[in-house]
Amino acid sequence: MKLVPLGDRVVLKQLVAEETTKSGIVLPGQGKEKPQQAEVVAVGPGGVVDGKEVKMEVKVGDKVIYSKYAGTDVELDDEAFIVVKQNDILAVIEA
Repeated sequence: MKLVPLGDRVVLKQLVAEETTKSGIVLPGQGKEKPQQAEVVAVGPGGVVDGKEVKMEVKVGDKVIYSKYAGTDVELDDEAFIVVKQNDILAVIEA
């Protein structure tokens, strides 16, 4: 199955949060708050949303930072995704 967002919605896959200690031990990020960094996996068509023209600014593969309490958590084929409106995305991370 595949998630296809409508309007100005964007499907995100959260980036895995791991922390490495100074001695090189990798600690899983389970005990912490989830980070607000994710990768864009699908982008809606944009168009007219609520009477306003919306141009999609992100594309598939972008790494982004999104609002802390934004979106809807969705699980599909044992994978977790977050569906957010484009205006809930705060920034694109550029390398």
